[in-house]
Amino acid sequence: MTLPDRQLHLNAFLMSTGHHEASWRLPESDPLAPTKVEHYQHLARTAERGKLDSIFFADSPVLFGEVGRRPAGKLEPTVLLTALAAATQKIGLIATASTTYNDPFNLARRFASVDWVSGGRAGWNVVTTAGPDAARNFGVDDQPAHAVRYERAAEFIEVAQKLWDSWEDDAILADKAGGVWGDDTKIRTIDHEGNHFRVRGPLNVPRSPQGHPLIVQAGSSENGKNLAAQYAEAVFTAHQTLADAQAFYSDLKARTAAAGRDPETIKILPGIVPVIGSTEAEALKLERELDQLIKPEYAREQLAKTLRLSPEDLPLDRQLPADLPSEDEIEGAKSRYTLIVELARREQLTVRQLIGRLGGGRGHRTFSGTPEQVADAIQDWFHAGAADGFNIMPPVLPSGLEVFVDHVVPILQGRGLFRTEYTESTLRGHYGLVRPENRYAGSAAQELTSIGSAF
Repeated sequence: MTLPDRQLHLNAFLMSTGHHEASWRLPESDPLAPTKVEHYQHLARTAERGKLDSIFFADSPVLFGEVGRRPAGKLEPTVLLTALAAATQKIGLIATASTTYNDPFNLARRFASVDWVSGGRAGWNVVTTAGPDAARNFGVDDQPAHAVRYERAAEFIEVAQKLWDSWEDDAILADKAGGVWGDDTKIRTIDHEGNHFRVRGPLNVPRSPQGHPLIVQAGSSENGKNLAAQYAEAVFTAHQTLADAQAFYSDLKARTAAAGRDPETIKILPGIVPVIGSTEAEALKLERELDQLIKPEYAREQLAKTLRLSPEDLPLDRQLPADLPSEDEIEGAKSRYTLIVELARREQLTVRQLIGRLGGGRGHRTFSGTPEQVADAIQDWFHAGAADGFNIMPPVLPSGLEVFVDHVVPILQGRGLFRTEYTESTLRGHYGLVRPENRYAGSAAQELTSIGSAF
């Protein structure tokens, strides 16, 4: 079969025992899996066996939700990536890190180090971290305003990229005979001074195999889309309907072009929670079993936090109140707030029904069916201009990922929509992206020439 010019990009979003909040209660699940490196190594090898582009870990510098509800503890993801780099060879490794509660030098060093450890497979999912609980972990009474967080994020990425470029690719000479390890003229300070950061540099890590680790972004607010258009190379997003996904896709591609970038250099990957059975009835039965294991008192409390209400305002068998806060009043997770409210209003869901719909993917699209039906759903959105690929969010782990890799991926490969072998060794290569040029390359020589001509 002749492969089409355009193929899917598939990322596996890995979360403890699975994305469904009740997955840990299944007989097959290990409730202690979130802190077991062996669990994640098995998942990473499974995703690599399926030739997926990458695996991804969400993160937040705060204990999220109630520990009674679902496994809540998690390992720091960049540390975890180093263990997964040693257990795999090709698959990309993406971790989330906040620009609100980190500093550029340390984070740039950390991701450059992961890129070296993995041989060029590191990616950074940039988030701006909302919520007062996270703020209080860093001695701040409340979160910075939405616009301020995104302004800081843009400058943070700019500083990180300057630091990654502070070493030229050929700065290391390793000249044993001459006794010269490196060329000082090819390592330079960045002397950045901005509204949020003053960073001298250079980084204390040589320029990594990818030049810049891949930049991923997940915010879908107006500020989030503008940040993505300027810097992101992959975008994780959530949509319930094809029309919404198409609108987001065309809008973000247009913003990317307006920012002076080729729209093909940004890959848009909506999340999908595939509940897979050998028959459609079997898949729907599994979905019902999982939903029945949700404890509504916990889920209602989390929904109330998202909607900025008290749990008493959300009777389980009534629809959402009419007088909800407007999106303008929401400082964190604006796009997810809008998605949840629109889903509830569009389908006239009760709070109990809404909790069930959110239990599998927190607003991401849940699709239940056979492997063929799941492949059809992926192909339909891909061909309809709604996605460049998908963020695969198995409801149960490891079984959900294993079924996807063993039964859905071969169908997509048979249709010529997905690779059968890796052809590249870096994460950028998997996404069809070039290694960025060093912004400072040759500048030292030019400075010396300029100085020499003045005498």
